[in-house]
Amino acid sequence: MPSNEIRYHNLVVSHAPHAHDGSSFSGAMYTFIAALAPAAVYAVAIYGVHALRVMTLSMAAAMASEFLIQKLFRQPVSVSDGNSMLTGLLFALILPPGVPWWLVVVGSFVAILVGQQIYGGKGGNPFNPVLVGWAAVRLSWGEYINLDYAMINYRLDFSFEYPLSLLRKAGVAGIEGFNYIDLLLGRQVGGMGSSAVLLIALGGIFLILRGHISWRIPASFLAGVAGTALAFWLVSGSLYADPLFHLLTGNIMIGAFFLATEYSSSPVNKTAMVIYGLGCGFLTVLFRSWSNYPDGVFFAILIMNIVNPLLDKIRPAVPGRDKKDGRAP
Repeated sequence: MPSNEIRYHNLVVSHAPHAHDGSSFSGAMYTFIAALAPAAVYAVAIYGVHALRVMTLSMAAAMASEFLIQKLFRQPVSVSDGNSMLTGLLFALILPPGVPWWLVVVGSFVAILVGQQIYGGKGGNPFNPVLVGWAAVRLSWGEYINLDYAMINYRLDFSFEYPLSLLRKAGVAGIEGFNYIDLLLGRQVGGMGSSAVLLIALGGIFLILRGHISWRIPASFLAGVAGTALAFWLVSGSLYADPLFHLLTGNIMIGAFFLATEYSSSPVNKTAMVIYGLGCGFLTVLFRSWSNYPDGVFFAILIMNIVNPLLDKIRPAVPGRDKKDGRAP
């Protein structure tokens, strides 16, 4: 080619991402469901047909809600991608098994409509849709999902008393009868699947190994819980429980691995992830120690969802950019 000849090539300009690793949104959603499957099976084994009823109804209501809303607003129907099914399953696993059918339907509908579709659908929601649905039924019909009373009619081979409620009522003396091994193995009252601590944690580790969630949010969440609980415990060991008790009770594990890591409502930058997780853990123990609600996991995550856009502004410096105004020197 002569040295003075210039050959022009057409360039294709498009928005990010410019490379794809072959994964899909639906694949991620069904992987999340698979990770929750052991906890769901455990719930059915413990609570029987009642657990199966709530899970089936919750998933069906969430999927039907998404289908009807997308049809009504003439949007592409995407029920088959597994997102609404996952939302329904997560919502069911944080409920007691005896909740009335209409509460499950209302909560699932609110999770899809208010928690997701009202913001434009998947990827636009600032709050975790599952927790939006939970907050709606918790604030409206809290007596139906009060774990202090919801399990009293079930014949269980372990205590039907909610450990965190006993802690609030009687301090450390009220929880002396609980064995940490039993708590780890899920022999405690709580949400149908969320109290299966070991199974939920193993499911979360599976998601990390598959690359569907970052380890930073769960690790910093658990570290925030442990560090804050340790501070309270050192102040008064008779009033506040030790860090291990907090880690093994309530909704800590499902919150850390499955709820705080929801794609749209959690940070994408590494530093922001750590701050976000620490904030969730700190607020959880704060709610558990000083609020009227025994387990503060869900409220803590919702509050950090609000802070998330601010946290995501924390980005590493770009090489070659001036730190003051962001322009090249």
